[in-house]
Amino acid sequence: MLTGSELLAKVKELGDVSKSELVRSCGYVSAKKDGAERLNFTAFYEALLEAKGLSLGDGGGKGRGKGGRTLSYVATVQGNGNLLIGKAYTALLDLKPGDEFEIKLGRKQIKLIPAGGEEE
Repeated sequence: MLTGSELLAKVKELGDVSKSELVRSCGYVSAKKDGAERLNFTAFYEALLEAKGLSLGDGGGKGRGKGGRTLSYVATVQGNGNLLIGKAYTALLDLKPGDEFEIKLGRKQIKLIPAGGEEE
């Protein structure tokens, strides 16, 4: 998915094409469970606004608490003891089903290190 100046340049380059083709050409496409194509118009328009220097705003609570669809970078242990990371975070790291991690426990922290990888 294109962002920033690359996104603006691609939109300008494509000129007068359909909205669907514009979204597709800029990479805002995913696959539905049945394999059909899904165009991510909302993500495209949000990226376009951000590239143009506009923000839909997070109310000043940037990155903290329950920010609607913005990532809070906070996880809560569930009642059954599970710690859910969430799809948004795994997508940011381009993780796929079946990816394995080594769990390193510290005094008050948990580190997930890709199997066969090194700590950064």
